Amino acid sequence: MVFDNAEPVGSGPRQSVELADDEALRLLGSVSLGRIVFTRHALPTVRPVNHVLDAGDIVIRTHEGAAMTSRTRQGRGPGVVVAYEADAIDPDTHLGWSVVVTGYAHLVTDAHELARYQKLLRPWVEQTMDYAVRIHPDLITGIRLTAPDRPAA
Repeated sequence: MVFDNAEPVGSGPRQSVELADDEALRLLGSVSLGRIVFTRHALPTVRPVNHVLDAGDIVIRTHEGAAMTSRTRQGRGPGVVVAYEADAIDPDTHLGWSVVVTGYAHLVTDAHELARYQKLLRPWVEQTMDYAVRIHPDLITGIRLTAPDRPAA
């Protein structure tokens, strides 16, 4: 099987511009889909999930059997270390942005907060999602991929 990883439309490599934390979080909040990265059986695990940004924290919904639910339920101390990534990169031009947040994840246990997140965040899979996990960002990194600068003619 051969995959076509053709060059992006336009010429030249993309430039990577580092984003300020507030801009990175604003961009992350502008999309609803991301990927959570956590450790399962001592190995990195990635799951696509939808999210909402609430007061600077990322909130996802989970279900009883989810690995993330059990990991945060077992967490002690500051929580479970996770990474969360979201992006919007055009598949043809390869222009866009990517944001990665690293922080501690906690199971939301307050009934009022949980009810609020259940209203704010609709799962995109057909499964009962009775739990929510809040990720507090401790490290925020973001890049914007831009077209190369063109020399003046």
